[in-house]
Amino acid sequence: MNLSPQYTPGSGLNSFAGKPDQFLRGEDTPSNFLDRCINSINTQEPEVKAWVTTRLDAVRAEAEAADRRYASGTPLSPVDGMPVAIKDLIQTRDMPTKFGSPIFDNNETKFDSASVDALRRAGALIVGKSVTTEFGFVKPGPTRNPFDTTKTPGGSSSGSSAAVGAGMVPAALGNQVVGSIIRPAAFCGNYAIKPTLGALHMGEGLGLSQLHLGVHAASIHDMWSVASEIAGRAGGDPGFPGLYGPKTLGPKAQPKRLNFLETEGWEKCDDTTRTAFTRYLEQLRDMGVDIVTRNDSKLANNFEEKISDAVRLCREICSFELRWVLRQYRETGKLSDELTIWVEMAEKLTLEDYRMALATRAHMRQALAEVAPTTDAFITLASVGPAPNIDFHADSGEAEYAFLTGDPAFNAATSALGAPAITLPKIAVNGMPLGVQVIGAPHNDWELTNLANWLDTEVASLSI
Repeated sequence: MNLSPQYTPGSGLNSFAGKPDQFLRGEDTPSNFLDRCINSINTQEPEVKAWVTTRLDAVRAEAEAADRRYASGTPLSPVDGMPVAIKDLIQTRDMPTKFGSPIFDNNETKFDSASVDALRRAGALIVGKSVTTEFGFVKPGPTRNPFDTTKTPGGSSSGSSAAVGAGMVPAALGNQVVGSIIRPAAFCGNYAIKPTLGALHMGEGLGLSQLHLGVHAASIHDMWSVASEIAGRAGGDPGFPGLYGPKTLGPKAQPKRLNFLETEGWEKCDDTTRTAFTRYLEQLRDMGVDIVTRNDSKLANNFEEKISDAVRLCREICSFELRWVLRQYRETGKLSDELTIWVEMAEKLTLEDYRMALATRAHMRQALAEVAPTTDAFITLASVGPAPNIDFHADSGEAEYAFLTGDPAFNAATSALGAPAITLPKIAVNGMPLGVQVIGAPHNDWELTNLANWLDTEVASLSI
């Protein structure tokens, strides 16, 4: 089933941007906005399958409370009354947290993660839990791409990306250790930020040293508003300084220089995808932006070389860090075959292998620190192409397993680097979304968002 025969780049559905001002003027209300979201859920959810569970009766009552706050001129924050989805790896006090696994079918923690607690206190409307892959790794859930349900929505933030892409909610929380925010957001036509590592407080993690909490959204403004409210009310992860930058965006920032990053992804792109992105870069050059490639700079080439094996590196780091708990999950007899393979691969790693992987990651981060001052940001694709078919197996580069929700070749490096990355829905290929990704130096999230805002509004979208 194709729910949207012609995707239009940049056409985020149901954005919350500007709504608080309309609420204050009495031109709209949070309850009316929520009703439109619920109508979208009721219409599309039978095919898209973005949700594990919802709490629609409770959230309607919360929207009425937000109505009263706006009517009295006392909203709690810029996200007061905003409907939000929560990825089902993140705890919620009033809904189960199932981690995409039958092992946790009845898991009621009775507590909110730090991010959810922050959003509730800011007046956001927590609509429900969105589908994730099994423990955020390889085995997909039931979610389908909202623009063509024969295609994958990406993973592991599949439900979050699909819910936003379908216009069910204007924002959703996701997290990423390899490619789980940026790639699914690109597949579903969303804006999304994977902030600097540790910038947003998870509240609890999966025991992973490069786990990032991030935001899928229908607009740049929605994306930053949600991230900023979490940061202001919960801070960053323990030991991290948190997200830097004001609560509101600054002036749109036209870059003078952008470094085009090939990563591991460029050689995997088909000709149509390469042509589309090349045309996008040509637009930037025509607007006076200097596009630097690895052939133009020794520092840029050194950086490319350092990040050239990031996908495998991420698998080694993540599987080693999780093997203690995955072993126990395997003993329940309910762990999937796909993730059992990861356990078996992890058990072949030694402590020295892990130390070498950490050293390699440190060298990658040092190379970023050396090249970052020479450019305003890095630019590349968010995925190797539009969303593949739901049953497509992407080559992982390792014989033991394949990627079942799309190839993270354009994403693994930024996860290992801990650098902020944003995807923009600027290109359509064969009627499906393709994201443009911009990457900044750590802690330059606000500056990167202002640059992304310029790209979004001043550079034409492309369809091919």
